[in-house]
Amino acid sequence: MKQYLDLLRHVKEHGVFKPDRTGTGTYSVFGYQMRFDLSQGFPLVTTKKCHLRSIIHELLWFLKGDTNIGYLQENGVRIWDEWATKEGDLGPVYGKQWRSWEGPNSETTDQIICLLNELKVNPDSRRLVVSAWNPSVLPDISFSPSENASKGKQALPPCHCLFQFYVLDGRLSCQLYQRSADIFLGVPFNIASYALLTMMVSQVCCLELGDFVHTFGDAHIYSNHREQVDEQLSREPYKLPKMKINSVIDSLFDFTFDDFELIDYQAHPHIKAAVAV
Repeated sequence: MKQYLDLLRHVKEHGVFKPDRTGTGTYSVFGYQMRFDLSQGFPLVTTKKCHLRSIIHELLWFLKGDTNIGYLQENGVRIWDEWATKEGDLGPVYGKQWRSWEGPNSETTDQIICLLNELKVNPDSRRLVVSAWNPSVLPDISFSPSENASKGKQALPPCHCLFQFYVLDGRLSCQLYQRSADIFLGVPFNIASYALLTMMVSQVCCLELGDFVHTFGDAHIYSNHREQVDEQLSREPYKLPKMKINSVIDSLFDFTFDDFELIDYQAHPHIKAAVAV
């Protein structure tokens, strides 16, 4: 996937060393954008094998409004384990903000329902936005992620914090703003997750597929991922796979894992790298 390799190469060549919260250190650039035409294939990275099961289950978990890792663990997904409390809680992270944003007087807003309704009645709206960035529940940096979750704060602040849909000539596009991006480990997941979300929304809203636009704030390579990045850049990408979705599903909340089938995915071997906690 050329767009992703270009991003890796750009950050490798132009990134400036910066210390970070984890103590690992990063090579960082500020501001970058990628664009994927979703009609040309499913943008799942092919220069290393990606764990699609985790991507799908995490997205379904977000859409359920869930913030406990129990569902993920039951389905063999461990990507959130390091930050949860002993009870599996993460505080009011993505699912809570997407499905039950708390406003004044404890009133809640289901941003996903609002988005779907607006897409159907006013597809030209410029307000087709969902935000996970809620300053009132951001974590206190003096506490650990699990301590923040136990205090009712987010275990981690949202990295992919805002997305917007756009309809033109019956084609649905999505733009994601990601304030902080772990280019090697996290971004392949994020690309596939929001591409899949766009496909799901396009189906239930009877729209064709447009583009996925991925916009970054702080895009970085962790200092202990540089060798892995070099290895990945040495590989030639394969043709993009196709994603087949159960065409019977007409509600965004009725999708299950078995409704998705990845076709013709050819990828280079997985590349191991440590997660910065």
